[in-house]
Amino acid sequence: MATEHNHIKTLIDKLESLPQERLDEVEDFVDFLKQRGRDHQLTRAATQAAEQSFSSIWDNSDDSVYDQL
Repeated sequence: MATEHNHIKTLIDKLESLPQERLDEVEDFVDFLKQRGRDHQLTRAATQAAEQSFSSIWDNSDDSVYDQL
């Protein structure tokens, strides 16, 4: 925990040395990272939902030959 706190303090010190226009870029990047994380969560949830929906379609004797590919 102390190491994490030191890391955060170091980042804050670096941020404080940046001009405003660079701070704006950093803020945009942080927002991008947060959104990307939410997008990945949504994609994983959609994939899991689709697997359940399609399992009866994918698991059938007519298409079992494709399981060997």
